[in-house]
Amino acid sequence: MMNANVLIAVVDDDQHIRNLVEAYLRKESYRTVGLGTAEEAWELWQTNPPDMWVLDIMLPGMDGFELCRRIRTEAEVPIIMISAKDSEVDKILGLELGSDDYMVKPFSPRELVARIKRQLSRWYKFHHAGGASQLAPSASAAITNGRLRLLPDERRVFWDGAEVDMTNKEFEMLRVFAEHPNRAFTRDELLTSVWGDDYFGSDRAVDHLIKRLRRKVEQLPIEAIWGHGYRMRAEGGEILP
Repeated sequence: MMNANVLIAVVDDDQHIRNLVEAYLRKESYRTVGLGTAEEAWELWQTNPPDMWVLDIMLPGMDGFELCRRIRTEAEVPIIMISAKDSEVDKILGLELGSDDYMVKPFSPRELVARIKRQLSRWYKFHHAGGASQLAPSASAAITNGRLRLLPDERRVFWDGAEVDMTNKEFEMLRVFAEHPNRAFTRDELLTSVWGDDYFGSDRAVDHLIKRLRRKVEQLPIEAIWGHGYRMRAEGGEILP
C-alpha cells in the first residue's frame, strides 16, 4: 500500500495542531486534509471519505465522540482519537464507540505517525489478506455454532438465518470464537488475533468489542471468565465442508 494513495483527515479546532500533524504526515508522503469541525468532517465523509481519521474529542458543535459513532456505524476505517483529557472514562468511551487508539495531548507527532502506520497496516491486512487472525482459520468452510453461522469467504454473519451486519473487527472476533468453541481466550490472545501483535492500546478494547457484538446479537453465547478472558460455548456447531 503506497502512502501517496492514502488520504488521512485531521480534525481539530486548533489550527496549529492540525498543521503540525499534517506536516509530519506529508513527510511520510501521505495525503492529508485538515478540518476544524465535526460537521465539516461529516460532510467530507459523505462526499470523499478518507482512508483514516485523526480525530480530536473537544470540538465546537458536534464533538469527536459523536462523529466517531457516526463513522463507525458505516465503516471500519481506522480512527485515532486525540484529546487533552487523560481520564480513563474518556478513553473507555472512545474505544467503546469504535476508535482504534487514543492519544493524550500533548503528544509526540512521531509517535502519532508510528501509530497511524500500524493502524493502516492492520486495516490493509484485514481488507487484502483476509483478516489478522493468527489461529489458522479455515480458508473457505462455513462455520456454525448453534444459531450462529459465518461465511468467511463472503465475510457474512447469520443468526437464526437472518444476516447481521458486522464490521471487520467484529467479524474477526466472532471467527476466532466460532472456530474454537469452548476454548478460553485471554484478552491478550484476542488482542493479538484481532488487532495484531503490535497493538498499542488497552486490552479494554476487547471488552468493548464484545459489548458491540452482544448489542447486535443479544443471545450470543460468549461468556466472560473472571480473571481470565472470554469463551464461546459450543452449541452443536461444527465446521462444515
